[in-house]
Amino acid sequence: MRTDSRLSRMLHVLLHMARHDQPFTSEEIAGMLSTNAAVVRRTMAGLRRAGYVRSEKGHRGGWTIACDLNEVTLLDIHQAVGGPKIFAIGIDNDHPECGVERVVNASLKDAFEQAESLLVSRLKAVSLADLAGDFDTLCANKGSSPHRPANT
Repeated sequence: MRTDSRLSRMLHVLLHMARHDQPFTSEEIAGMLSTNAAVVRRTMAGLRRAGYVRSEKGHRGGWTIACDLNEVTLLDIHQAVGGPKIFAIGIDNDHPECGVERVVNASLKDAFEQAESLLVSRLKAVSLADLAGDFDTLCANKGSSPHRPANT
């Protein structure tokens, strides 16, 4: 799973988890994400290490939220599941002696740094509670309620 995909998928899972008092098993989460339980456990392990979720083994066990949604930002989740890199794209250094490559790289480096700064700023500004509130508003406006999905 790519970092950006892990981020959006884990945000999806965390918002569903935040709306339910019962734990989600790795198999239930895997069904939501159309993946397998081993991938879920591996990805959720980063969230557990960061203290955002906890897991209980055994009957009625599973994954639950372990944090205050107001205190955790999208950047925190990104760092827990994806690591420090924001973008998977970068500059080429195949021919560092080439003047054209150096000029292109300098221009791209500046653009990537500006884009990363903007994205990091935005990810820091949005908490899980903000997303949960937006979701609640969406449900209220559509006359529906948050649900425990079978495969969403």
